[in-house]
Amino acid sequence: MTFELNKAIEILKRTPKTLEALLHGISDEWIRNNEGEDTWSPYEIVGHLIHGEKTDWIPRAQVMLSDSTNKTFVPFDRFAQNKADQTRPISELLVEFRKLRSENITALQALKIDDTMLKKKGIHPELGEASVKELLSTWVVHDLGHLSQITRVMAKQYQEEVGVWQAYLGILQN
Repeated sequence: MTFELNKAIEILKRTPKTLEALLHGISDEWIRNNEGEDTWSPYEIVGHLIHGEKTDWIPRAQVMLSDSTNKTFVPFDRFAQNKADQTRPISELLVEFRKLRSENITALQALKIDDTMLKKKGIHPELGEASVKELLSTWVVHDLGHLSQITRVMAKQYQEEVGVWQAYLGILQN
């Protein structure tokens, strides 16, 4: 599939609703458990997505589209969610994420990105040069990856409970 902004926005708009459907109103065990040492729980993943809404996607697009000669992005702290208040209920995080995402989609649409703008470049501090098209494509795939991660983490909570059917459940094999 070739990148099209309107198709990217289709996914970006749905992520908050998908997270709410998966996580709102369920037991803390589903939300706070992870897959083991050095893995993230659904709660931590939502925190990570919130941090990205604040510091990653739109700020980086703005750097790329600006007239500035310095196109290097501020490094992204992938673990910033661990420094945030861990006592906030997931319902608050989901509301915050929905609000931030809505604001960012509005900001993205206001940029009126055309084919020429999609080719503009910025510099990732670790990975090097990237285009606006690549950044926006990554935003979509990042969302989908974390949605997949959340469902995998949740499925693994019953890994031992499924018994012999474990052999047929690919989500438990990763």
